Amino acid sequence: MTLLEVITKAVANHELPGSQSEHPIILNPDNIFLNLKPELEGAGAASLVNPVSGWQISEVDTYLIDSGKKFHAKLKRKLKDTNNFDKVEFIGILNPYLEKIGEKVGISTRINRSDSGYTQGLIEKVGFLMGRDVASLVLEACISLRIWELVETLIVHGLVDHSSYSNLVMRLATEKRSDLLCLCVKYSSDLGSSELLCILKYFLCPPKDAYGSMGSVRMEWESQALLAIEKASDENLSRKKLCLAKEASILLMVAHDGFSVSELCLHYLLASSNIDEVILSSSISKLNGKELMGLIRYLGKWLKKFERFPQAGPCPEASFGLGLKACDWVPKLEVIVQCLGLVLDENFSSLVLLPKFQEELRSIEGVVSTLASEARYCCSLANVVKRFGS
Repeated sequence: MTLLEVITKAVANHELPGSQSEHPIILNPDNIFLNLKPELEGAGAASLVNPVSGWQISEVDTYLIDSGKKFHAKLKRKLKDTNNFDKVEFIGILNPYLEKIGEKVGISTRINRSDSGYTQGLIEKVGFLMGRDVASLVLEACISLRIWELVETLIVHGLVDHSSYSNLVMRLATEKRSDLLCLCVKYSSDLGSSELLCILKYFLCPPKDAYGSMGSVRMEWESQALLAIEKASDENLSRKKLCLAKEASILLMVAHDGFSVSELCLHYLLASSNIDEVILSSSISKLNGKELMGLIRYLGKWLKKFERFPQAGPCPEASFGLGLKACDWVPKLEVIVQCLGLVLDENFSSLVLLPKFQEELRSIEGVVSTLASEARYCCSLANVVKRFGS
């Protein structure tokens, strides 16, 4: 069979969306390649194609594939009637499946079965052995049965497939799970524009009953800010780390104080690697008047903060050096300015008619003028330094 025929056959037999693939796990090719042997031992170098034999999947991989297919079929059948399928029954089939694949690979979970977080621990330890199809169906079951602690574990440990994020984000927004939406932004590096727009609109104008699940977000920012202050006053740290802790404490104080809890959630979005100018422009063009005003107000707060605390700059070293992970999620000044510029470019003619917008614009104008004059001053100094250097 020629290469073209192989490709044509593969395209023709491409599985339908939602079907279980033939090899649902990532195979380790090392052992497979070692067993491959040419069928024509005496073939010379003139032969362009020399078929090989000996293709065989390892016993462990075969077990993982077969057990995954059986579990997938069973769970899919159960999910067709969620009225007669509850959390207890789901956990009752999920735990044995995870335990068996862990034992087969030789991974010891060392978790007590009586612990309340036993299933979460299993997913953390051996969840990566689940195939993409199985993991997606487990996620679907967790959402349908509202087992949010397992949804969190799947997100945090990178077990949510890219194709599942669209449905996940929509369902979390419907269920008012603000904390889990923040985790989607933090742990997924390839959210689509539709998911990002949904999250942006949600946090700009959150439903009244959405604030309950935002409490953990504020607590996280507060604990990180307090930890930074504690580090900054720790005399046992080196001078370099003390200086870093002081910089981080200023940055986290600026990011926390004066922002509502929904705006703290917005920090994650604007600091995310998912965001670029194209996606920002597309998302902003789809916001309504109320959402635009909320975004302008949020961006205006940031400009005022940067004017008041010019020393508040990025501290990436504090994240891994001092455990201050929140430093990675503080939006940069250039992103704030870029976002504000896009808002004004896209909607100025319609916004200028709103009295509230005019008030916000006048307030922001003074800040921007100050920042611009400081930038010109810094540019002048940079030119002086450059002259002296030459």
